[in-house]
Amino acid sequence: MRFCMELVEKIDRFKRERNAVILVHNYQIPEVQDIADYVGDSLGLSIQASKTSADVIVFCGVYFMAETAKILSPEKIVLIPDRKAGCPMADMISADQLRKLKEEHPRAKVLCYVNTTAEVKSECDVCCTSGNAERIVLEAFQDEDEIIFVPDQYLAEYISTKAGRDFITWKGYCPTHVKILPEDIERKRDLHVNAEVIVHPECTPGVTRLADRVLSTEGMCRYAREADVQEFVVGTEVGILHRLKKENPDKYFYPASERAVCPNMKLTTLEKVLWSLEEMQHEVTVPPEIIQKAKRSLQIMLDH
Repeated sequence: MRFCMELVEKIDRFKRERNAVILVHNYQIPEVQDIADYVGDSLGLSIQASKTSADVIVFCGVYFMAETAKILSPEKIVLIPDRKAGCPMADMISADQLRKLKEEHPRAKVLCYVNTTAEVKSECDVCCTSGNAERIVLEAFQDEDEIIFVPDQYLAEYISTKAGRDFITWKGYCPTHVKILPEDIERKRDLHVNAEVIVHPECTPGVTRLADRVLSTEGMCRYAREADVQEFVVGTEVGILHRLKKENPDKYFYPASERAVCPNMKLTTLEKVLWSLEEMQHEVTVPPEIIQKAKRSLQIMLDH
């Protein structure tokens, strides 16, 4: 405990010296969440960073998230505590693969999930999050538009049912969310008969169909605060339970599956946060031409 306190004190000192802000994703380990200036989802954190007067952003998440922060705040220094913290889903499609898909469907417009690399974002027309994807489909596209939706096939399938649109999809997925199985939901319902089941749209259709509500991580946090419900079975990466319990100490939260752990999200530690600030190491850079193209697709989303 004392060692942990010493680390936090050193982080605070370097944060002041560097005029830095620490952004932490909902799936990070508890002690990293507890030192955050802001905890949230990837896009919300990046937007928050663009509004601060900080010179340095320490992004405790995975690499595409830090890239997104750099795209929205190109004048700031963006650091990631562990450069190996990648996103398997984001890595399932490359810019070359997307360009080939676009060549196969020359009339199609491209909607890409924010869980993509900066280079892939630069090849798309509009970005979306899991929380706003349905609205973006309905507002940013015409009824006659053919839409390529990459990379998450399960998010695309869920939004297809909600928005009544067909998509050209990619066979990407989140390895963590697919670990949550329908039988996990059924078992937790039996164990917690008064609990509402809330799951993330990256889950498979068999899971989303069993849920009471399908919500993004920020949607889960908001709903947990506002709903007159005392117990929840939560179908997403288990790291979010720390924030949910912290913000709602009088409510109960149960993981839909204890296997839903993202190993890359757990790479960031207090020591690595300190080292990144102390040494100003693992800076995230994005070429200016990629920033320009990718920012356009993000801005269209933000304008809707």
